[in-house]
Amino acid sequence: MMDEMPVKASREIKVGDTVTIKRHGFDQVFEVLSIPKSRVSAKLVPDLIKDVTPQDELEKQEFLRLARNVTRKKGLGRPTKKDRRDLDDFTI
Repeated sequence: MMDEMPVKASREIKVGDTVTIKRHGFDQVFEVLSIPKSRVSAKLVPDLIKDVTPQDELEKQEFLRLARNVTRKKGLGRPTKKDRRDLDDFTI
C-alpha cells in the first residue's frame, strides 16, 4: 500500500515513497531509496530499498516464526484437550 491506499502491482512509485506489504500476519514497510533505469536481479533490490518496519511488527514476525515451529507431527490427528491447553499457555 502506498499512502494508505491499496494499489495494483503496475502502479508507478517515486523515490521516497513508503510501501507496506501485508505478509502472513504482519506488515512489512519499505522506503524507496532509488529506482533503476531497467529491471535488476533480486540480489540488487536491497540496495534500492530501506526496511522501515516498526518494532511492534518485527515482534509479531518473530512470534509468528516461533509459533510455526510448534506444530504437531503429521498423522497425530486432532490435538487433545491437554495439547490445546498447553498450546494456549505457550502462545498467551
